[in-house]
Amino acid sequence: MSVKELQYIIAIGASAGGLEEINSFFDHTPCDGVSYIIVQHLSSDFKSRMAELLARHSKLVIMEAKDAMTVKANQVYLIPNDKFMTIRGGKLYLSEKEKMHGPNLTINRFFNSLAADSGRKAIGVILSGLGSDGTEGIKSIKNAGGMVIARNPETTEFNSMPSNAIATGLVDFVLEPALMPDIIENYVKHSGNIFIGDRNEEKNIKSIIELIKEQLTLDFSDYKPTTILRRIKRRATDNNFVLLENYYDFLKETPGELEALAKDFLISVTSFFRDKEAFDFIEKKVLPGMLENLAPGEELKMWVAGCATGEEAYSLAILIKEQLTGKLKDTVAKIFATDIDTVALIHARNGIFKTDISKHISAERLEKFFTKENKNYKVNAEIRSMVIFAQHDLVKNPPYCNMHFISCRNLLIYMMPALQKRIFLMLLFGLKKNGYLFLGASENPMPIIQNLEIVNKKWKIYKNLETKRAISLDTFSLPQMIDVSEKRPFDKPKKSLQKTKDSLAEAVNLNLIEELNSLAICIDENNHAIKAYGDTTKYLLQKNFNLNLTELLPDNVALAFNAMRVEALKLNKKATVRGIKIKRGQEVITINLSVSPLNIKDVEQELLMVSFTEDKEVTTEQKDTVVFDKKVFLDKYTLDIQNEVMELKAKLHSTYEQLDRSNDNMQSFNEELLSANEEMQRDWDKISFTSMLE
Repeated sequence: MSVKELQYIIAIGASAGGLEEINSFFDHTPCDGVSYIIVQHLSSDFKSRMAELLARHSKLVIMEAKDAMTVKANQVYLIPNDKFMTIRGGKLYLSEKEKMHGPNLTINRFFNSLAADSGRKAIGVILSGLGSDGTEGIKSIKNAGGMVIARNPETTEFNSMPSNAIATGLVDFVLEPALMPDIIENYVKHSGNIFIGDRNEEKNIKSIIELIKEQLTLDFSDYKPTTILRRIKRRATDNNFVLLENYYDFLKETPGELEALAKDFLISVTSFFRDKEAFDFIEKKVLPGMLENLAPGEELKMWVAGCATGEEAYSLAILIKEQLTGKLKDTVAKIFATDIDTVALIHARNGIFKTDISKHISAERLEKFFTKENKNYKVNAEIRSMVIFAQHDLVKNPPYCNMHFISCRNLLIYMMPALQKRIFLMLLFGLKKNGYLFLGASENPMPIIQNLEIVNKKWKIYKNLETKRAISLDTFSLPQMIDVSEKRPFDKPKKSLQKTKDSLAEAVNLNLIEELNSLAICIDENNHAIKAYGDTTKYLLQKNFNLNLTELLPDNVALAFNAMRVEALKLNKKATVRGIKIKRGQEVITINLSVSPLNIKDVEQELLMVSFTEDKEVTTEQKDTVVFDKKVFLDKYTLDIQNEVMELKAKLHSTYEQLDRSNDNMQSFNEELLSANEEMQRDWDKISFTSMLE
């Protein structure tokens, strides 16, 4: 059969642990007119019995490859143990291993030749194995338009090969071996059109991301497209969809699937003492000095961002607990462990893990810090009490501040560079001076590297050198803050001119603010900052980050702001006060403050704009405005508080009345239930009595 008559060639790369996976793969493989070529790492002096063993698991013809052998459909070809193999013109060619120089990258060699020979009809499969063989080969297959599948590295002991392949971002599906044949059959059946090269692929992906953002308040728009696409393809295939357009329609009608897809986007993978050498370094080189440098009575604070099911947070708690002896025994340690995945957090809070954690935790630590419950291990109370789990969105929510140690591992690699930079800045903001940042092996904090000292290059441990931190209200926001120009997935496309106008307006506003040397902040009805224009360092406190504007203002300014806010809301017009004195560095300056209502069409929420300007001179126009007097404003603030208390009391009284009415209704309802129950009981007695008479 000539190469033109061939349909698809599936090349399977495997090494240590691959034999059982190959058997599982062929247990589910149909006779569908394709060819299979198995490329294993084999010793030159080892005679493989693969053909004999595999014959028990497949009806396909299985044979060892010979030089210049033509590849035929519905046949399986095995690489000889002492040869390298390539394919050219639909024929297999063998060469002696001893004649080759350098590493024996058997899989890369064959995958590269397959990509050149079969193009988009090449399918590469990476199973278990050590090392990174196959990683370069799958790049060739993807560049040629083919498809790549890797086995799930989380469920195999020898996960280096699939992990390295997945790290390229080019793998189309990550599956167990038994599930791979169905995907291949679908791919072949639809002539390679199962999402690959779909003209509307980018549009559909954006629509799906927007749908998740709208329905679930999760924003994945700045995650790497390859990561998002791979997970969308897997979910769509599991639901028997060939086109993303149809899958998108299904998501709109199926909230459960939308939630499942969003959960797939979340990377909830971890283990105890993951990268043991890194934790050994932290135990011996980081924690002792960190604990020693604590001030008397100071708490040790750590933040594990993206904690998944909690293993890393508990690992750090164990290391700390082991060092809290002698003069440190009364030291309080708090580990804030956060994640966006609520399901993973529930698991983490329970602190219950399967017995296989014994592979990562010593028997001594298991006995000391865990309790055996049936077939599981449960974290002891002393370790559990050190960890505080909370839901937190790194993309939107402000950071935990004044941390001695922050861990954020293998999360940023899934994000685009712009989002990575924002989060790196946020992590830096959260660290105390001389605090430590612990990243994943594939992550580099280049946007903030000038503020860091490299403590351990291999394990990406850094020390913060930054002393002064500036707040950027644009970096963080509350989930689902108002954006009046926000585009919904069902809206008709807006003209590009509108985007240009929006960008122009933004640029003009920023330039005006800069020229006027002022700061403008948009806040909601709860005083939470939504957007800021101008330099926050001139007018706001830089002690720690908080979205509540009143907590970011110096005392005098906060006093004036509260009064002007009440007046602006009451009169629905701009309220201004001048002559507020604040300290900036070593000098005292005078500023003006204004609060104005923002009326935006179709927005029910009350929004205010708070503006700050430096008061350099008093003009005649300013003489009619209110001048700040601390005593007057304190009296006004007290009066406002009293009025607010009266309003709250009235609301509380109304609430009590409603509660009393609800209680009356419940009592009435209970009486009706009791009455109905008595009637049913009487009816039942009558039926029983009648039955006895009969």
